[in-house]
Amino acid sequence: MFVIELRFEPFADTTISSAEKAINHYLEALRANGQILGREFAVAFNDGEFKARLMLPEKTSLAKRHNSPWVKSAINGLTEAKLLAPREKFIGQDINSEVSNTEPASWQLLYTSYVHMCSPLRSGDNLLPIPLYQIPATFNGDHKRIIKWQSEWQACDELQMAAATKAEFAALEEISTVTSDLFRRGRDLCGRIEYLTQIPTYYYLYRVGGESLLAEQSRTCPKCNRAEWKLDEPLLDMFHFRCEDCRIISNLSWDHQ
Repeated sequence: MFVIELRFEPFADTTISSAEKAINHYLEALRANGQILGREFAVAFNDGEFKARLMLPEKTSLAKRHNSPWVKSAINGLTEAKLLAPREKFIGQDINSEVSNTEPASWQLLYTSYVHMCSPLRSGDNLLPIPLYQIPATFNGDHKRIIKWQSEWQACDELQMAAATKAEFAALEEISTVTSDLFRRGRDLCGRIEYLTQIPTYYYLYRVGGESLLAEQSRTCPKCNRAEWKLDEPLLDMFHFRCEDCRIISNLSWDHQ
């Protein structure tokens, strides 16, 4: 990932409130399309211009060819707020984050965790994140539904990792069972992505707990009850189960590895 600074300069008299509204609308549109990463964006006013420091999946993430209809509309909103088109200042590569996938994927999966800021769509060949704007818009012109699903999955993951309240158990059920709303919506997203990209797309089902290593190795697909989903060798040193029919991929319980 890469860090840039966007600068928004007024070309006529404007107000802080109108500029703030237009800039935040533009940044939210970029986020919904996967062109910038993260949840909160600090916007500062200094020396007569507004500045925002952002994280991008690629150096070219803000290229016009990637813009969704919402991003294009938000750019018009900047003009209406008396702001020039944003100017980019490249800061450098972020040393604490993953690089984006650059090769065509033979298969892909929806996978995230509370510590990941990158795209939840990953290449199955190397587990590197695939920038969402590289695939056709999933719903209503962009990828807002994927971003929303990711935020909810990460919130549940953080709760269960903290293990400090009763909410841990509800959160764990959401990310580790095939009866949860989070699973249903995520698997629907996988189906939509596979339809648009024509690339097999799997849903990662988190697994923790279990009685023993032997019981884990013998467990069947939780959706169709097939025993054949256990792999001879783990994929990417992480995934031990994959059901081709249900498009589910999972791991041996973290408690028994």
